[in-house]
Amino acid sequence: MNFLSPIVTFQNLHEVRRLCHWGPVVALSVIGMCSSMAVLDSIIWYWPLDTSGGSINFIMLINWTVLILYNYFNAMFLGPGYIPLEWKPENQQDVAYLQFCRLCQGYKAPRSHHCRKCNRCVMKMDHHCPWINNCCGHQNHAYFTSFLLLAPLGCIHAAFIFIMTMYTELSDRVSFGWSSVKIDMSAVRRVHHPIMPFGVAAFAATLFALGLALGTTIAVGMLFVIQMKVILRNKTSIEVWIEEKARDRIQYYQTDEQFIFPYDLGSRWENFKQVFTWSGSPEGDGIEWPIHEKCHQYTLTMEQLKQKADKRVRSQVQYVVVEEYNGACCPMGKGLNTFLRTPCTEEPRITLTKGETIYATRGTKWWMYGDKVLTEEDAKAGARVRGWFPRRCVEKCHYDTANNSATPEDKKDN
Repeated sequence: MNFLSPIVTFQNLHEVRRLCHWGPVVALSVIGMCSSMAVLDSIIWYWPLDTSGGSINFIMLINWTVLILYNYFNAMFLGPGYIPLEWKPENQQDVAYLQFCRLCQGYKAPRSHHCRKCNRCVMKMDHHCPWINNCCGHQNHAYFTSFLLLAPLGCIHAAFIFIMTMYTELSDRVSFGWSSVKIDMSAVRRVHHPIMPFGVAAFAATLFALGLALGTTIAVGMLFVIQMKVILRNKTSIEVWIEEKARDRIQYYQTDEQFIFPYDLGSRWENFKQVFTWSGSPEGDGIEWPIHEKCHQYTLTMEQLKQKADKRVRSQVQYVVVEEYNGACCPMGKGLNTFLRTPCTEEPRITLTKGETIYATRGTKWWMYGDKVLTEEDAKAGARVRGWFPRRCVEKCHYDTANNSATPEDKKDN
């Protein structure tokens, strides 16, 4: 029962609602489709009760499914771990090195970030994953990465079964023109007739499952490689971006400053052990971390504060809305490139009305991201409206209104 406890024990019943999202529905449907078809095709191709090879093949197939689901549900329901609400460091002087989260009414601990989807500050946040409908962070990073490894391996095994099943059942009925290629199947099945019928419907389902398995192998396999790259450097995807912005800031101002990433312990094995442990629980409490000898606990947070200050300086250019936008993810009436090159992110889109003013902080060729300049009443109330919008909907202001309204960045960031 201890093996299943991370799966069946939820912090509260609301956690079960994570399944009611398109991400888990699609992911579990793919897992179910590939696993069920692989089991059925194994019975057709390599009957497990005839030979020891068939038994091993069948047991391995069930083993892949169990391990994939175990790590998937742990990543989803165990969660990344959250910074306590209204958290403050023990030493009150350390608040000068930290960002304040207005939504959680507390300070962000080192390596933590506020997730708009989870509405909490997440420990060592890597990203919010729609496929598990949860964040990937401190506590579930190992389970999430294990799922990314096991899913392609299981799909490779399933794809092999699909291919061999189709070859076995169709080789005697269809001429493939492979006169010099013949695979001996006598050791696989001892009876000539199939144990289960393999008709048109079974062939179509197997072919569809093969496509899912190959697509999953490529897509999820690439995600696994990306995750391992950051894990072996003891970073997260967000911290990679912070480090890049640190180099850009230093180069922009031509300073002699040197930024050393504080959590890279200098050894890939030591970095690896920070995430993967025999107990299944990661190292640390999610607030204090082992650091490089030339750094301290707040090296990264101090760099983030510098980048926020730099952002205020660089984002003083205002844009005025010249074309209305309804906030659609892929707007049909804003041009083909705007439709096709919508940002692949769960960050929100914002509606635009002619005459509104926006501070743009970043963007692509066809989209921009920024904050609306709000009324004085909304600004005092702590409101903030920011997100993506089509670049064609705005034009750069040719007048200076910086003295008339404060930028949203002047307020404390979430």
